[in-house]
Amino acid sequence: MPPTSPTPAQPADPAPLSPETRLAELGLTLPPPPKPVAAYIPTKQAGSLLFVSGQVPLRDGAMLATGTVPGVVPLEVAQACARQCVLNGLAAAKAALGSLSRIVSVVRVGCFVACDPSFTDQPKVANGASELLVEIFGERGRHARAAVGAPSLPLNAPVEVEFVFEVAPADA
Repeated sequence: MPPTSPTPAQPADPAPLSPETRLAELGLTLPPPPKPVAAYIPTKQAGSLLFVSGQVPLRDGAMLATGTVPGVVPLEVAQACARQCVLNGLAAAKAALGSLSRIVSVVRVGCFVACDPSFTDQPKVANGASELLVEIFGERGRHARAAVGAPSLPLNAPVEVEFVFEVAPADA
């Protein structure tokens, strides 16, 4: 086999857009950060990790849908609910951090789906959240994930999503 010549270095990717700019490009706005509905805090930072409590699909004070997937809530609606959970989680993160630009990477996402016992497409519901995070953060949005079925969720939500973000120091 003949020797291959070295390939020229690939040009560096341009600087990624800020998450806030990317949200605007996608036509999305963050809601006010949701208030806790029980005895917990919305976020907790431990070192360089920001944990965001589970978010349900509230928009303008009302659930996008209620009930189990797919018996009451169709798969496509559950995916939209997961996307709303992302917006709510980012609103909580922004309230804690001051700017989403401090998010270095999305580390982990946990997606809980209230579903009928025979439903096995929880990963498809979770894709609603995962794909939106990649749309917003690019490669920094790729993450580890769990997608779990549950018999019910708080407030009769069809979906609840929690997040772990790696964050830069405030003075960076």
